[in-house]
Amino acid sequence: MAQKVTGYIKLQIPAAKATASPPVGPALGQHGVNIAQFIKEFNERTKDQAGFKIPVVITVYADRSFTFITKTPPTPALIMKAISLEKGSGVPNKDKVGTITMAQIREIAEKKMPDLNAPSIEAAMSQVAGTCRSMGVTVVE
Repeated sequence: MAQKVTGYIKLQIPAAKATASPPVGPALGQHGVNIAQFIKEFNERTKDQAGFKIPVVITVYADRSFTFITKTPPTPALIMKAISLEKGSGVPNKDKVGTITMAQIREIAEKKMPDLNAPSIEAAMSQVAGTCRSMGVTVVE
């Protein structure tokens, strides 16, 4: 029989740098989860993705055990890393802050594909290109 789920916790934590300080400690503590065990497992699982904030969904069960799923880094973070950008434009329609090629967009879309609700790689590329435009990044062929 399946265990009874008591809650879900969604967080974005820097890869391989989780600590018991907020937001991780308080979020897990109020559900009675073993914070040290989560931090150890999360840091081990994300050590190869250093430099990104990783979204994580933690499922807490009635006996205070837990499981968690790590997702791919947010699309804007991948775009900024691909074109060496510090931050997006404050006024994306007027101020353009960089350019990105379709090859880079395809690479990002392939990396994000498990977390996107796109039926094909072309649809995923379209979503990534839309994020680029909303950041003030020009898409070139």
